[in-house]
Amino acid sequence: MRVLAIIVSYNFKPWADKCLGSLVNSGLPCDVMVIDNGSTDGTGDYIRRFKEVREVKEVREVKEVKEVGEVKEVREVGEILLHENGANLGFGRANNIGINYAIEQGYNAVLLLNQDAWLQTDTLERLTDVSRRHPDFGIVSPVHTTRSFDKPERGFADYTGLSDLDQQPDAEIVEADFIDAAIWLLPIETIRRVGMFAPLFYHYGEDKDFVNRLHRYGLKVGYVPHCYGCHDREDRQPTRFGFFRAERTYHLSQYANINLSFARAFALGPLAIVKKALQRLISGKFRDAMTYTGMALQLVARTPAVLRTRREGRL
Repeated sequence: MRVLAIIVSYNFKPWADKCLGSLVNSGLPCDVMVIDNGSTDGTGDYIRRFKEVREVKEVREVKEVKEVGEVKEVREVGEILLHENGANLGFGRANNIGINYAIEQGYNAVLLLNQDAWLQTDTLERLTDVSRRHPDFGIVSPVHTTRSFDKPERGFADYTGLSDLDQQPDAEIVEADFIDAAIWLLPIETIRRVGMFAPLFYHYGEDKDFVNRLHRYGLKVGYVPHCYGCHDREDRQPTRFGFFRAERTYHLSQYANINLSFARAFALGPLAIVKKALQRLISGKFRDAMTYTGMALQLVARTPAVLRTRREGRL
């Protein structure tokens, strides 16, 4: 199976060695495309140096084997590609660039990997094996862990109900309603059926919308027990900005959810936000009430784009 790993980057350097290193050392070789969203920390130059050093090392290893004259297998390695956008296109649009490339070049699957995530050596091989045997799963994920691989990452635990790595289900793959797109294996056939990420979502929410469409076409989301990938976000602290961003993302994804009638989607989108604004107003939380009011107005203003997204999702 030919796999293209896609990493959307923005100021990638703190995680680059672990993220790229895990793909370079993967038991199943894959090509890697880093799509940089206008980093300001020299990510592009760093990737180019990483690629040059790696290529020199590969040439040296092959030369050493030839000089010794022994019959020795030279490990197959993938190619590292860099696409620099020059601006921040957001998560979905940037990933779509890599997905389009994968389709054009005849890959069998793409691995979406967050820049702050990395894999264990056997993870990609196990994901592809399980994906081949379970074509009804349009998204296959490993267990997302904290950076030391000792416990499930908080978001993954919330989505899947898996809170203890010592109590994983005895199954080849376990279905979940949703798993975030930090580490997704997507067969190209999934993309042909479901489409790519909707441009309605700039950053956050695009994976929820994708899963909504996936379910509409009868495909499932699942994770492979005892198969691991780290998502290094345990140090992030809750903030007011982050809370309201999550609220906006959730209600926008509900508004665009093609599995709901438009009336139901409107009730769970703009109307639900208006209700929250009124509740905050009654309880004297005027700042929160104003924030929710602005959020509701923004959502109503995006109705034409939401309708377009819902229509295109049904094609």
